[in-house]
Amino acid sequence: MQHRPETLWIFAYGSLIWNPEFAHVEQRPATAPGWHRSFCLKLTRWRGTRDLPALMLALDRGGSCNGIVYRLPAEDHFGQLGQLMRREIDANPPTNVPRWIKVKTTSGPLIALAFVAAPDCRAYAGKLPLEQVAQTLARAAGHWGSSAQYLFRTVGMLEQSGIRDRNLWRIQNLVARQIVASTSDTNHA
Repeated sequence: MQHRPETLWIFAYGSLIWNPEFAHVEQRPATAPGWHRSFCLKLTRWRGTRDLPALMLALDRGGSCNGIVYRLPAEDHFGQLGQLMRREIDANPPTNVPRWIKVKTTSGPLIALAFVAAPDCRAYAGKLPLEQVAQTLARAAGHWGSSAQYLFRTVGMLEQSGIRDRNLWRIQNLVARQIVASTSDTNHA
């Protein structure tokens, strides 16, 4: 969908909520119909390694996703988008791609820029069982920290924003159990 907005909105569903790294003048709760939050991208850096890849959240097709839309200042959209693209798209080929999506807010519908999973990229993991996602997140870590920490920050900020994602809460519970089990195994060894 081609869109040349006068007002630029960004849809955030994961780390952009707790670490937006861009200036914004307004934020609103929003729902993206036709998309859902999913740990569907494999990472071999940042919060994972080649030996133990991590998983990263992306928007994937189907369902519905509650998040936040941020309205960027009216000046310098080009510069703001450049900064956002450098942050979100640094894999070659890209693992998540920018896309204009329709979102619903209490003030009415909007068109917002979102970063969605590229299902044809090598890093696309697709729909994984929650237990497998939890096992990966409990173990993977890289130079930006652990995947469990990424999950914890995301869930915490979603909760602070009044957004409940049943799957993320379930995954967080499974990750916590895995971490407790692995530390008790270490203590008994």
